[in-house]
Amino acid sequence: MKVKYVLVGFGGIAENRVAKEGYACDVKRFKALKTAQLIGATDVNPARQKAAEALGLKWYPSLDAVLADKAVDGVYIATNNASHAKLALAALKAGKHVIVEKPIATSIADAKAMNKVAKAKKLSLTVDHMMVNNPYNIAGKAAMKKLGTVNDSCFHMEFAYGYDPAEAATWRCSKVEEMGGPIGDVASHCFYVAEFMFGKKIKKVAAVYYPKVMSIKAEDGAYIKFFFEDGTQGSVNAAFSELRGGLAGTLTNLGYEIYGNKAALRGYGTMFQLSGYADEPIKQRLEIDDGKKVVAVKPGKIQNIYQTLIEGHAKSVVSGKLQNADDAIHNLALCAACHESAKKGGKIIAVKD
Repeated sequence: MKVKYVLVGFGGIAENRVAKEGYACDVKRFKALKTAQLIGATDVNPARQKAAEALGLKWYPSLDAVLADKAVDGVYIATNNASHAKLALAALKAGKHVIVEKPIATSIADAKAMNKVAKAKKLSLTVDHMMVNNPYNIAGKAAMKKLGTVNDSCFHMEFAYGYDPAEAATWRCSKVEEMGGPIGDVASHCFYVAEFMFGKKIKKVAAVYYPKVMSIKAEDGAYIKFFFEDGTQGSVNAAFSELRGGLAGTLTNLGYEIYGNKAALRGYGTMFQLSGYADEPIKQRLEIDDGKKVVAVKPGKIQNIYQTLIEGHAKSVVSGKLQNADDAIHNLALCAACHESAKKGGKIIAVKD
């Protein structure tokens, strides 16, 4: 059995990352998925029909048309952030399983409402927290045992976005209420990857905003201290204000350092949309440094981070071991707590999901 999906929202990222990669519509690069199949797409912009049909997808004129089609088992929502909850709730109430692009919603209340409906109707609901599927991050999690006693870590996604007026006008820079700004857009990735690597939840945060040097409505960046449930701590650096040279400097800077008393683990380019293929714009790296030598940590089998997410959701549908939005709600709560802390001068805030 293959779970049949329709992509709701067919912009550039949806076409190139979700459809071509995630659902393997780029048949020259990928084999068909075992459990999931993308059969159609819809978008409020009818001009996107041609691009969808070029991938062999059925074009639906509206979400209502998608939800009325009994052949559709699930939807992947890749629209603007503010519409995630409304569209997902409509799909869930129509009996469709749902994958939603990050963030799952723009408020905790909306995310909880989605989770409640999904659980009540026995439907699988998940969010695109895809970086945990990166083979370098999976290898890094296993390699942490070589570091000795770990007492600190730093996860960072800092780059330049918003200096150009066209970028400044986008939701990422202008609409904090839609999870725009570095905290909602990229610190959120750092949080769930940190929790994945360490295998425990963040329960407290303290944050301060970066100095304001950009003409954007959102914060330029934030330095965030986080505290796991056992009291151990780490940090996140998230910013749109950092130039970082060119493409290589920008992408290799997206990663982390995890510090033990025997060695440090460093990831380069592991916090991005990459999967580890040879033809990607940079080569991701993972290294253990004990102060005397640097040893490369090799990933296991390269897997597409989007395909792994989609196949996991489809398998949950087939097996009946349904996914839920608990982690996504927690991630939203972390972001909200960071803003609360920054507005209170860096006060430590306990996170309540």
